[in-house]
Amino acid sequence: MSAPGETVPHRGMITVCVMLGTIMQALDSTIANIALPYMQGNLGANQDQINWVLTSYIVAAAIMTPVTGALVSRIGRKNLFVVSVIGFVVASVLCGLAQNVTEIVGFRLLQGVFGAPLVPLSQATVIDINPPERRGQAMAIWGVGVMVGPILGPVLGGWLTDHYSWRWVFYINVPIGALALAGTMIFMTDSGKQAAKRFDWLGFGLLSLGIGALQLMLDRGQDQDWFNSLEIIIETVLAALGFYMFVVHLLTAEAPFVRPRLFADRNFVVAVIVSAIVGSIYYAVMALSTPFLQTMLGYPVVTAGLVMGPRGIGTMAAMMAVGRLIGKVDTRILLLLGLGMIIGSLWRMSGYSLDVSMTGFMIDGLVQGAGLGFVFVPLSTMAFSTLPRLYLDEGAGIYSVSRNLGSAIGISIVTALLTRNTQANHQLLGEHVDAFSPAVQQLPDMMSPATTTGRALLDQLVNQQASLIAYIDDFKLLMVLAIAAIPLLVLLRKPKGGGGPAVQVHMD
Repeated sequence: MSAPGETVPHRGMITVCVMLGTIMQALDSTIANIALPYMQGNLGANQDQINWVLTSYIVAAAIMTPVTGALVSRIGRKNLFVVSVIGFVVASVLCGLAQNVTEIVGFRLLQGVFGAPLVPLSQATVIDINPPERRGQAMAIWGVGVMVGPILGPVLGGWLTDHYSWRWVFYINVPIGALALAGTMIFMTDSGKQAAKRFDWLGFGLLSLGIGALQLMLDRGQDQDWFNSLEIIIETVLAALGFYMFVVHLLTAEAPFVRPRLFADRNFVVAVIVSAIVGSIYYAVMALSTPFLQTMLGYPVVTAGLVMGPRGIGTMAAMMAVGRLIGKVDTRILLLLGLGMIIGSLWRMSGYSLDVSMTGFMIDGLVQGAGLGFVFVPLSTMAFSTLPRLYLDEGAGIYSVSRNLGSAIGISIVTALLTRNTQANHQLLGEHVDAFSPAVQQLPDMMSPATTTGRALLDQLVNQQASLIAYIDDFKLLMVLAIAAIPLLVLLRKPKGGGGPAVQVHMD
């Protein structure tokens, strides 16, 4: 660990190495999205099951992020970074070698466990090796580096899947991880072990139980017919029990995992709720966009990746712009502007048809990405602006968990609704398809319900329209969710002096 004013050798190389670790982790949060339809076909999974590839990674990262500080105090920052990179790369290779859904979900969980410390460790390292007067510039560079993942993820994932196979979206981590590992071993000095902090493992375990059981219930509910299944009932009971015991432990323990007074800060509580809502929208739209582009519109995987790329560009541009505006413009106005852009883009997406243009989809993605940039940075500023410094570490952990948990829940809900509503819409539309229907009579003879081939083609057409309506319903739900977040902005208090410490936000 460097002292103030101390010159750190190889500062530039250390920055590059830890940023490679961050880019690798951020890249893996988005690169797998574009390959999901190919994984689904290759692994014999349905729509619900293949999205576990996304949610398992997010949930594991959410659970393990708060443990980073305790691990650093025991084995040191450099050692933990090295272990995390090695574990992440090994888990990535195992994901690429997976032969079924169970294997890849398990290996993605492992990826999330080892990937969780990479972003906070790299951020802490960049802050530590730079003197106070250079930290603002260093964090700006670090923030741009973090956004490389969401920008390159869909494009690179599409190219690798098309030219090689979906397995290469995981193998790509090997060369990146090797460079990060070699540079870290050569250039980074060990910060040394700190005095071991007492960590509330019981509270952490109870929270993990609640989150894990809840996510299992949401992910498997559609396949298991929800509460008609004993498994889903057991998972629901475990989730409720885990969260209940966590709250009781929080209020009664001498040194709990999270101190209750943290939630006495209104700005922090509101920001956590809004962060969970916006996080759910961010990842849910990503999870819906890939199958919509590839299965509904018939785009090749490379084209789909390029079409999704502008989202990340919009986010990065907005984050750079909002950095200049914070302190000059009321943060709540920036949040309102961001939510307005998200709502506007989702409103347009709720009017999509099978004739939607590529340009229109890209513009909506760009606007939505910019809206996310205008929300996440000001929101993190408001979350920690009135929070005493004593609670910053705990607050940052809970803030990260809320965003990741919201993301995983959002993916699970929209995926389950997509499957259920497609089935319901198919049945409803099918009731109006018969030989006497005026619409059916106008169809080509090859689609006549009097023949087996005609009935098969009609069923395919009905299923396509049923799926389209289900996608539109999901986009509408996400739009309503974004609208519901607006009244919460009224509860935010403008901090005295223009704001306190902001915590750098990353899209993990």
